[in-house]
Amino acid sequence: MTTSTYDLALEQGTLDVTVERSGDRGHPFLLLHGGGGPQTVLPFAGLLATQRPARVFTPIHPGFAGTARPDWLTDVTTLAQVYARLLDTLDLRDVAVVGNSIGGWIAAELAALGSDRISSVTLVNAVGIRAEGHPIADTFSLTPLELSRLSFHDPAKFRFDPGALDEGQRAVVAANRAALEVYAGAYAMADPTLSERLAKVGHPTLVAWGASDQVVDADYGRAYAQAIPGAEFRLLAGTGHMPQVETPEQFLPVAWDFADAHATDRPHH
Repeated sequence: MTTSTYDLALEQGTLDVTVERSGDRGHPFLLLHGGGGPQTVLPFAGLLATQRPARVFTPIHPGFAGTARPDWLTDVTTLAQVYARLLDTLDLRDVAVVGNSIGGWIAAELAALGSDRISSVTLVNAVGIRAEGHPIADTFSLTPLELSRLSFHDPAKFRFDPGALDEGQRAVVAANRAALEVYAGAYAMADPTLSERLAKVGHPTLVAWGASDQVVDADYGRAYAQAIPGAEFRLLAGTGHMPQVETPEQFLPVAWDFADAHATDRPHH
């Protein structure tokens, strides 16, 4: 895994984006992490790059993991514009975008922008829309233990003890949370205008959902798929809010097969 930092310029201003890269050949993936930070996807990035011909680019959302967030970057729609510019800077094409949780929301906004560099989009237990009768859990009010119970099919395997963190690690967790609260926006993990934009998405889209998720339930996921023309919905048994963490071996062929089926550049497959 290699780490690079890219200086990107948008209308709103300039910023540095740190990107972790796994793999040096094959289908390019843009892997977007959720509120738990980049460590929730980096092991999966390594697994994907090892087991398939894939180059996996995992940006760290500005404000997470000790990175800087400029004052003008305060919402997911703008963050999606940042990543569209990143794809231009990297000159990537035939990109499979995969996003989990708020990373799925970013992926959905990126799909709504309509970049011709993207060949498919996979939303994994994504937030971002409003679905009547299926509220998003207020994760900011929960203790780590309570959040774990909602997030995992088998929370006993993923116990997190905040008391075991050193001062530096606690500072990173606090900064991650602060950045997440900014991006979550006034409506707490949802944008009432997103569904309208999703109706115009033209990219092949898969909505993959851990069946045991209690942060955003499976019917919320079905509503997400219904908001996007032609989207497929896939329920993943025995896993929760982060399939790439809890059941990576189950999730990997799901993500790969969809990306591979919709690839526009076949020689590396």
